[in-house]
Amino acid sequence: MEEQFILRVPPSVAERIDRLLNESGSESMDLSFSDGRSGAFIIGEDHFPASLLDLPCIVESYKTYDDNVLIKTADVGQMIMVRDDGDPPPEVVEHRHGLTPPMRDARRRRFRREPDLNPELVRRVEKDLLNIMNGFLKVQCLNKKKHMEMGEQEEIGRKKAGPVRVEKPDVSQAGTNAAEPERSDSDESDDSM
Repeated sequence: MEEQFILRVPPSVAERIDRLLNESGSESMDLSFSDGRSGAFIIGEDHFPASLLDLPCIVESYKTYDDNVLIKTADVGQMIMVRDDGDPPPEVVEHRHGLTPPMRDARRRRFRREPDLNPELVRRVEKDLLNIMNGFLKVQCLNKKKHMEMGEQEEIGRKKAGPVRVEKPDVSQAGTNAAEPERSDSDESDDSM
């Protein structure tokens, strides 16, 4: 990806930049920063104060070679704002508005505020969740142990008492052959052989 930035200048400076780019003049442009966020924009012999500001959201930039297919070239998250000499410097490092009119006051209107959380409430909820999870695991382990003990008792009971035989009720249903004797499970054989 390319390195790009947004340069916002006052209208008088914009006219001079436009003239400089369209004509091959002797004026030169320069941008220098004295510290991290403030600096100077120099055009010809004139110096203008400049500030580096964060945008409220990322702006994608695209270019095209054939006016048909767009290719993303960069994500731009900062803007260099050039001011006239009399304008006061910005007090914050984040620009309040986006680049287009619908993004005016974007941070307040479009993005969700972070909730105001009480740290004591967070600790208490976390402690309750841990207790619930530990209690659930203990109950699960106790249920599993109890289930295993019940299964062992059933096995012991079957060995002592022997198999339990359940008698089928003698109910004749409509459509069955009444003359055919009733067969037991042991009488059935596999006729597939």
